[in-house]
Amino acid sequence: MTQTQHKMSKLAAFTPVVAMLILLGVGYGHFHWRPEPLLIIATVIAGLIAKSAGYTWDELHESILEKIHQGMSATLILISVGVLIATWMFSGTIPMVIYFGMQYISPEHILVIACIGSAIIATMTGTSWGAVGTVGVAFMGIATGLGVSLPATAGAVVAGAFFGDKISPLSDTTNLAPLAAGSTLYEHIGHMLYTTIPALFLSLIVYFFAGNSSMVGAEIATPEKMETMLSTLNLMFTWHIALLIPVLIVLVGAIRKWPSLLVMLGASAVAFIMGMTIQGFDAKSGFTAIVKGFNVAMVHREGFDSGNVIWEVTRLINRGGMMSMMGTCLIAFCAFAFAGVMSKSGALDVILDTMLKGVKSNGGLILTTVISCITMAIVTGSSYLSILVPGEMYRDEFKRRKLAAKNLSRTLEDSGTVTVPLVPWSMAGVYMASTLGVSVLDFAPWAVFCYVGWVFALIYGYTGIGIAKDETSIADEETQKHPAMAK
Repeated sequence: MTQTQHKMSKLAAFTPVVAMLILLGVGYGHFHWRPEPLLIIATVIAGLIAKSAGYTWDELHESILEKIHQGMSATLILISVGVLIATWMFSGTIPMVIYFGMQYISPEHILVIACIGSAIIATMTGTSWGAVGTVGVAFMGIATGLGVSLPATAGAVVAGAFFGDKISPLSDTTNLAPLAAGSTLYEHIGHMLYTTIPALFLSLIVYFFAGNSSMVGAEIATPEKMETMLSTLNLMFTWHIALLIPVLIVLVGAIRKWPSLLVMLGASAVAFIMGMTIQGFDAKSGFTAIVKGFNVAMVHREGFDSGNVIWEVTRLINRGGMMSMMGTCLIAFCAFAFAGVMSKSGALDVILDTMLKGVKSNGGLILTTVISCITMAIVTGSSYLSILVPGEMYRDEFKRRKLAAKNLSRTLEDSGTVTVPLVPWSMAGVYMASTLGVSVLDFAPWAVFCYVGWVFALIYGYTGIGIAKDETSIADEETQKHPAMAK
């Protein structure tokens, strides 16, 4: 028999969140325990509280399955990115970019170039993950050869990738934000330029001055190490302009708005064929790379001994594969479970309602929205939930204050989308860390764009700069006051 459900108290609603933050902050942050069991414990705590509020196991289980179902599209893309990285290693596409990049990009400029390059690819493709998994990996390899700080380079890559993701009309979150807020896609993108352009400009200034100081070159690579890396890559692969075809396929697919999953798999298939025809690998090695990732031991060439390859090269080349994404998927499922219980039990509604009380000014509303989005990002680790839940919560309040919906959609992305990669237990955070080989806590200080955008959002909120009014509501109000004007 179903129990009578009742609204949670503030104490009950906030308890699972506090428990999760303590578990992850102390267990993961301090003791470096695996985050999956910690998320499960937090989910159990949330479930027990939900049970005491009258919710049954079947209801909570159904909500968990629903959240996992909502995230399956992103999970499939994640796995396809693993395939893309492996095949582009197999074909020599990424190694070629690294090889020539190490020779023509200077250490002083790599942070700026990495940020801009990642931004361009993410804008064209609509996916920050794809940008990080392709050109991001290449820039990390170049940084390794040049002796530039890997956390700084990773931060620049992530910053650029999420700038491109935010302003790309092909991005899922960029389409989701105006949907949640009641805005339209292109007015949303145009309105975001108020915050994204200054945030990117400030990021590039930081990268420019950091690149011209000793901040990012504490361990300058010796000419001998760089020469060894270049000669090793030259022995392993054959360079050919055709190796850029997989990149062109992705870019054309983005421009033509072909389905992302099909474009990635198509580019992977072409790279697979190139690996066999241009590089001379066999099909067995290619299929192994797709599943387990590419490995230098797959290279059998005259004069090349995989056993003597230096660590910097193996760390760079041994990447990709579907299995490399399984850890990210596992963490995502655990996070979905927690989000499902919190959503079904109404705890999230109580938390957000509590935060909305006492808000009087437009700046206070923007601040509350920012805090809500960041809270959702930290609690759920989901960019979708950090957009959808606050969007639904504050949509009517923005309308009541006669503020255009694009103000809300912009704020959702300024504080929700870009915060998620800075959360170590989120799918995006784990993916960025595992793909770039740098922990979230290490690259987060350098991902300037990801925490500067919402600062500009607050400045605009309190000053009124860049805050658009809802002209429709204002016109309706004027019509009601002066009926003759409507004739």
